[in-house]
Amino acid sequence: MVAFGGGHGLAAALAAWRRLTPDLTAVVTVADDGGSSGRIRREMPVLPPGDLRMALTALADDGADTRQMAALLQHRLGGTGVLAGHPVGNLMLTGLVEMHGGDTVRALDDLCRLLGARGRVLPMADAPLDLVARVESTDPDDPARTRTIRGQVAIATTPGRVRDIIVSPPDPPVHPAVLEAIAAADVISLGPGSWYTSVLPHLLVPRLRAALAASSARVVVVLNLEPQPGETDGFSPEEHLAVLRAHLGGVALHWVIADVDSVVDRCGLLSAVRECGAELVLAPVAELDGAPRHDPVRLAAALGSAVAAR
Repeated sequence: MVAFGGGHGLAAALAAWRRLTPDLTAVVTVADDGGSSGRIRREMPVLPPGDLRMALTALADDGADTRQMAALLQHRLGGTGVLAGHPVGNLMLTGLVEMHGGDTVRALDDLCRLLGARGRVLPMADAPLDLVARVESTDPDDPARTRTIRGQVAIATTPGRVRDIIVSPPDPPVHPAVLEAIAAADVISLGPGSWYTSVLPHLLVPRLRAALAASSARVVVVLNLEPQPGETDGFSPEEHLAVLRAHLGGVALHWVIADVDSVVDRCGLLSAVRECGAELVLAPVAELDGAPRHDPVRLAAALGSAVAAR
């Protein structure tokens, strides 16, 4: 099982998938340029560590010692000095990368062992990426209706509607372990997560897209529970799928999972899913308290039902 994504969305997917298989690989976006990750990547020649750290902690073993270690990695330092706001895990991962002569995969494997991780965490590329988007203003009186915005944080917070996105550099190196994981996978998952800045970037890297297109694995997409502010404001589930379909480049889809209570137009979504050549799985996958978050147990049940029908 190989799961693609970043941030809280990937962490939610991993929390579900780990209930179904111990043979799990997370392939994590490396385009974050904000907060602690942004500060670290500007000061040191390393990949931004934040999304990698979140994936690591999502896969940590449930033992008391390993959960305490996971909590330590997530802990943000207080105070007002230069270290304020840095999660301990970002500093640990950066330190290990430096100790290993820049080998991020070796550093991640070390932390996986410390956490008793149920799976492996790999970066989507061996070089930090920048995202570049064309954003269209929603103001009809705006003289510059379309702007080019660079950077994940800027794209996520710029008012307007993202029309397309690219990665820079356009053909970054990909670690052989990532390509090997894709080739060996039985199931591959995309989403949930920030559509333009966490999900689509994986399909914009030529070597990743080619490996995914050549894979015999079944591909499942988990749709978001609601539009992402600043990225997909006003997007219906069908529009999310239309954007994804435009970026597939030969990658096949087999299942689309959506929360049964979040879909307004079931017929429209079913039609969009069928246009992708996939099957729709409508199931209750949101938190029971109504929060717009995926519940790991309910999402695992929906994923399990799809995979069992392969």
